[in-house]
Amino acid sequence: ILNDNEMSISPNVGALPKYLASNVVRDMHGLLSTIKAQSSKVLDKLPGAMELAQKVENKIKTLAGEAEHAKQSLSLFENFGFRYTGPVDGHNVENLVDVLKDLRGRTGPQLLHVITKKGNGYKFAENDPVKYHAVAKLPSEVPAPEVKPVAAKPTYTQVFGQWLCDQAAADERLVAITPAMREGSGLVEFEQQFPDRYFDVGIAEQHAVTFAGGLACEGIKPVVAIYSTFLQRAYDQLVHDVALQNLPVLFAIDRAGIVGADGPTHAGLYDLSFLRCVPNMIIAAPSDENECRLLLSTCYQANSPSAVRYPRGTGTGATISDGLETVEIGKGIIRRQGEKIAVIAFGSMVAPSLTAADKLNATVADMRFVKPIDEELIVRLARSHDYIVTAEENAEQGGAGSAVLEVLAKHGICKPVLLLGVEDKVTEHGDPKKLLADLGLNAEAVEKRIGGWIETV
Repeated sequence: ILNDNEMSISPNVGALPKYLASNVVRDMHGLLSTIKAQSSKVLDKLPGAMELAQKVENKIKTLAGEAEHAKQSLSLFENFGFRYTGPVDGHNVENLVDVLKDLRGRTGPQLLHVITKKGNGYKFAENDPVKYHAVAKLPSEVPAPEVKPVAAKPTYTQVFGQWLCDQAAADERLVAITPAMREGSGLVEFEQQFPDRYFDVGIAEQHAVTFAGGLACEGIKPVVAIYSTFLQRAYDQLVHDVALQNLPVLFAIDRAGIVGADGPTHAGLYDLSFLRCVPNMIIAAPSDENECRLLLSTCYQANSPSAVRYPRGTGTGATISDGLETVEIGKGIIRRQGEKIAVIAFGSMVAPSLTAADKLNATVADMRFVKPIDEELIVRLARSHDYIVTAEENAEQGGAGSAVLEVLAKHGICKPVLLLGVEDKVTEHGDPKKLLADLGLNAEAVEKRIGGWIETV
């Protein structure tokens, strides 16, 4: 059991029969008591012996705990008809391969319990697994001297976190729910200020949404802080447990659009498309940090399911109000008045559209809401301009641009329309600025695409 060099214990306790696992637990505790009772006087007189004995004691405690855990797991999974094996050290690859080979030859359902440590072998990640959950560039093993950072613009996540605390102070009905994304969703300060109104349900997005629906039925105002890509997992619950009952649950959807370093699995490029068809939903897309706060307050006050989707990182650097003002639901605003070309922009695409419009002398509308969409504004722009362009950081299929086309068709308006969004392909892993340029969604690309399109229609 014991290795003299490393004092490590690596039995496969879970593979033992039930009665034997129970005996291991009993015998380990008995052995530990004997060591304490009989050896302390002798060990005190031997150089280094007490330290060695303490290591043995700690390892025996670990083994006893693992044995007890294995016994409980064995009983639980056998009741479900599984043959349980474990726990196994997931960092011992050679042993893990041997175990998997053994399991491959068995019949019937098998459950292998593997234990790993996040960031194992990399000290920065081991010491701070939250910070190093995902990093674009690995730091040196010897960190460079700290340089005092220049004051940075607040991220959208930070804007949400501050708004949440302010709204909670103003309304005691508010509770925050997160599926194991406290730091990533900006809820650290909220948990500290309102611990009784903070609920981390673990990596269980479906439960987070159903739980929010249940609370809303009892007059509570839940805010579900969730990444766009993770909301996909809870789509059924969103439809059946929230939307169909028209419950006032606010979804604060972070990481909407391109996310870059987190890769294609985390790209939030589909939420506008899959939310737009859901009955009773309000969908807002802020164009800057202050708009984010305004739209969060607006949707929170709405008596229906709502979603505010905002991108990862910082915005334009807008001055942020410290109040809880609201805007009219379903109404957009003109950010720039031009001629001939009307750019109907949503969320993060307002800023690059404005830059492109300066060179094209185009009108730019910040729609604020994808649903309900401002039909009157769309119709007015379509009738007063020759060309219509829609811009969104979402899949082109079924997104905000499609909503504009539906409005034009409804009112019998036939004008050339260019949809700017993410084309029908999986996005790559990389720097967000480069990805947006490659997708034709930065300011320079928007200008070129609109100019080139007008020459062809």
